[in-house]
Amino acid sequence: TSTAPSTYAYNFAMGYNCPDTTGCTSDGLGFATQVYGGAYMLKRYSNPSGTSQYFTWYAPGHTWSIQYNPSTSCGSSGVYVQNQATANLYYYTPYQPNAAALAAGYGSGDSCSAYGNRNFYNYFTDWFGSTQVTDAANSPFGGYNLVVDRGSFTVQGWAIDPDQVTKSLTVSLTVDGTSNWGSFTANSSRPDVGAVYPGAGDNHGMNKSFDLDGGDHTVCVTVTNVGAGSNKSLGCTTISVVTASPYGGSSADPVAGGVHVTGWTLDTDTTSALAVHVYVDGVGTAYTANAYRPDVATVFPGYGDYHGIDVSMPLSLGSHQVCVYGINVWKGSNSLLGCHTVEVTSTGDPIGHVDSVVAEPGGFKITGWAIDPSATSSIAVHVYAGSNGTALTASKTREDVAKVYPGFGSAHGFSAHIDASAGTTSVCAYGIDVDFGSNALLDCKSVTVMSGSPFGGIDASIENGDVRLHGWTIDPDTTSSIAVHVYIDGVGQAITADATRADVGAVYPGYGSLHGINALFDLSSGTHTICAYGINTGAGSNSLLGCTTVTVPSASPIGGTDVTVSGTTATLHGWTIDPDTSDPIAVHVYVDGVGTLVTTANSSRPDVGAAYPGYGSNHGISAKLTLTPGTHQICSYGINTGGGSNSLLACQTVSVTSSTN
Repeated sequence: TSTAPSTYAYNFAMGYNCPDTTGCTSDGLGFATQVYGGAYMLKRYSNPSGTSQYFTWYAPGHTWSIQYNPSTSCGSSGVYVQNQATANLYYYTPYQPNAAALAAGYGSGDSCSAYGNRNFYNYFTDWFGSTQVTDAANSPFGGYNLVVDRGSFTVQGWAIDPDQVTKSLTVSLTVDGTSNWGSFTANSSRPDVGAVYPGAGDNHGMNKSFDLDGGDHTVCVTVTNVGAGSNKSLGCTTISVVTASPYGGSSADPVAGGVHVTGWTLDTDTTSALAVHVYVDGVGTAYTANAYRPDVATVFPGYGDYHGIDVSMPLSLGSHQVCVYGINVWKGSNSLLGCHTVEVTSTGDPIGHVDSVVAEPGGFKITGWAIDPSATSSIAVHVYAGSNGTALTASKTREDVAKVYPGFGSAHGFSAHIDASAGTTSVCAYGIDVDFGSNALLDCKSVTVMSGSPFGGIDASIENGDVRLHGWTIDPDTTSSIAVHVYIDGVGQAITADATRADVGAVYPGYGSLHGINALFDLSSGTHTICAYGINTGAGSNSLLGCTTVTVPSASPIGGTDVTVSGTTATLHGWTIDPDTSDPIAVHVYVDGVGTLVTTANSSRPDVGAAYPGYGSNHGISAKLTLTPGTHQICSYGINTGGGSNSLLACQTVSVTSSTN
C-alpha cells in the first residue's frame, strides 16, 4: 500500500533470503529476485515431483512444536498443521506469534514476539475479510478516510451491515496497537450512501473527531458486526499529527532544604500562562508558568514573554522524584515536561555563631553572624535575654564569613548593645528562616550584667624610698575611668584609675582596660596606713577598695658587713642599699680610723634582691685588704645618695698574725 517505497523495500520485497537471525543476504537482492525466489520457495516446500523430500518437519496432518521467537528461552507450543498452505507459512516464517504480538495488532509486542505470520494474517484479513466466518457476505461493508488536524483526527466514511441495513453500526478504533482505543456510532447523514442503498436510509455516515498527541500514529478502523458474519476491518492508516498539547521542558536542581524547578510551557490554544502541576514523590502542587522568558516568545511569536517556570519547593533531606506537567487547554492533553531525581543534602535552616556576649553598663553587647543557605540577603536575628526578645539584622560586614561562604557576600554580621537588668541571665540568639527550613538556634551564652558600687583592689610597694600604690577599680554603671580617693594616715587625696590594665580588660571586656591604679607617693620613713576608695557613679555608693600598711625605710643607706682574715689578707663581705636609688652605691672602708679602701657595692646578691624587690640584686660588697700583723679595727660606711647621710654598716676587730708566705 506504500506510495513511496524505499530502495530497501524493493530489494527485499518478499523477505526472501532474509533469515530472522542474520538479516537479508545479497544473493536475494532485487525486486525480480524477491518475487521469483519467494514464489519458488512456497512451491518447493511441498516437495513437488522431481525434488527431494527435504521439507518434512512441518508436514500437514500433525501437531508440531513451533517456537515463539528465534531465542529458545522464549519457549514454544504445539500447532496443528492442517494443510500444505499452513506448512508453507511456517517454513517461510518459522515462528508463531505470542500473545503480546497478537494483542499489539500492527504494533510491537514484547522481547519474545515474532511478527511474520501475524502480519500475514493481518494483511489477509484487511484485504479479504475474516478467516473465521463462512459467509463474508453477511459481514459489514463500507469505507473510511482520516482527516488530520492539529492535535486531533477525524474518522469519515460509512458502513452498512447486510443483516440489518437500517441500523447505525458501532465503529471501534485501534491506535498504535491499542485495541478499543476509541469507538463511536456511524449515524451521520450520508444521502449519497442512502441513494446507492435506498433500503438502508441515510444515517450510516462516520464523522467523529478524537484528540491525539503529536507524532506518527497508526489508526485501524473496524466495524462491529450485527447478526451473521463477523466484525469487518476497513483497514489501517498511518497519520502524522501536530501536537495541540502544551510544549515545554523543565529542570530541577537541589538547593538547601528544597528544590528549584525551572523551565517553560506554552499551549498554542491560548496566549495565557498555563497551569503547571509539580509532583514530588507522587504528591502534586499547582503553580502558574508566568515567569519572564523572552527566549520562548522568540520561538513562539505572538504568545508573549511570560511562560517561564520558576518554582522553589521545600523538601526533606534525601532523594526525591520531581515530575512537571503542563496542563492542557482545549485540544490536546496534559504534557509531561520532565521527571527528575534530586538529592537534597542540606537543610534550609539558618547557620551562624554567637562570637561573644559581654556585659556592659546597663546591659550587654552581643556579636556574631548568621546566613540562611536559601538566600544571599541579610537575615533577621532574634536575641532573647531570658524571656525578653530583641530583633536585629545580620547585615554588618564580616569578611571572615565571606571567605568561608564565598557565594553569600559579607553582609551577615551582627553586633549590638541590648539593655538588660543587673544579674546573671541566659542569652540565646536565633537565625530567622527566609525560605525553606525553620528558625535555628545559633547559640546560648550566660552573662552577668553588673550595677551598683565600684569594686576592685589595691597593693603597695617600696620603690626608691617612695611608696607605689597599685590596683584597679571599675564602677559597673560606666565604662569610664573613675576617681579614687587615697587616704594616707587619714589624710586624703584624689587620683584617677585610668592606667592601662590589660588583665582587667580581659576579665571585663565590656569595660575596657583603662581602670588601673598606679600612683607614687613620697612618704617619710616609718610605718604608714594607706586606704583607697572607689568613688561611685550612678547607682550605689563609694567603695573601700582596701587598706594596706607599708614601712618606709630611712633615707640613709642600710646594710651590713663582716670580715674574714687569712694570713695578712682580710676579706670584706656584705651589702648595702640607699633607699633613694636602685643603683649600687659607694662603700668606704676605714682601718684603725684611717680611710683605706673605696669600693662599690655592685656584686650580685639575689637574697638581697628578693628581700628588696624594687632595688634589684646588684648591691653586694666583696673587697680584700692587706693588713700588718697585729690587732686592727675595720669599719665600713654606706655613702649616702639623696636625702639622709652616710651610714655605718659595721665595725669589726680582727687579729692578724705574721705572714706565713
